[in-house]
Amino acid sequence: MEFELKILGSASATPFMDRHHTAQVLTVGGSQYLLDCGEGTQRRLMEHKIRHQRIHTIFISHLHGDHFFGLFGLLGTMHLNGRTEPLKVFGPPGLDEVLTMQFRHSYTHLSFELEFTPVDTTQHLQIFEDKHLTVHTLPMRHRIPCCGYLFREKPKRRHLVKELLPPGLTPTQFNALTLGEDLLDDNGQLLVPNAAVTTEPKRARSYAFCSDTMYTEGLADLVRGVDLLYHEATFMDDMRERAAVTHHSTARQAGLLARRAEVHRLLIGHFSSRYRDLEPLLTEAKTQFEWTELAVEGLSVSLAE
Repeated sequence: MEFELKILGSASATPFMDRHHTAQVLTVGGSQYLLDCGEGTQRRLMEHKIRHQRIHTIFISHLHGDHFFGLFGLLGTMHLNGRTEPLKVFGPPGLDEVLTMQFRHSYTHLSFELEFTPVDTTQHLQIFEDKHLTVHTLPMRHRIPCCGYLFREKPKRRHLVKELLPPGLTPTQFNALTLGEDLLDDNGQLLVPNAAVTTEPKRARSYAFCSDTMYTEGLADLVRGVDLLYHEATFMDDMRERAAVTHHSTARQAGLLARRAEVHRLLIGHFSSRYRDLEPLLTEAKTQFEWTELAVEGLSVSLAE
């Protein structure tokens, strides 16, 4: 099953050259989730041939413009294109007020139901679940309420080895075997040992999206061992004092967190417009964590099962 992240924007507050404001699309098993929606996101979706009508859930990290100013335009386009499927939006309290005001003063009446759920940005809580995955909030330390999101694929079922299965099993028994259960007879005696007729399931994958934040060592425990971690790296480490004042992180700090969290891969993004060349940020992050990549525009990362 597909598990792919597409980077639409990697810039921080000020867009620069070919770098756009934060937006990412996570595709899992045909379902698409939008993470943040900076200015111009709908154009970026078009450029990468991602149909916005397939997006059914949007997660907004915080209410700085470079992370959500594209949302109203995207919703308007969905409406003009005749969307009828409900759309879920998660974000900090106040986002609903902003959208309601824009809808009211533009006399916009959406053709679809918009289901807004406010999130507590100070807590690590499950806020969403569907057939593919669960989503938990990740508290960030920023100048305003802000959270990241942790996406974990649901555990998969064991595989049946058909040639080893005894005849006459019922659908209920097949289901029990895929769940890892042994089959017992009416007297409670072992009838079919699970390990003899099934193989290990494909592993569940995970992605952590850490938006704007100061370096927070405790975050490592919440994202420990994830397959893919995105962490902002607005500055290089020679500007760590500036990073602290603005509640952002450096490339070195992003790498340090990835190493302490023992993640498999790290993406760094949200780059300050002062950096024309991003390679020095990559080099700096790699001093702490070798398996680091730049989350540049258009990058696609697929996680194998």
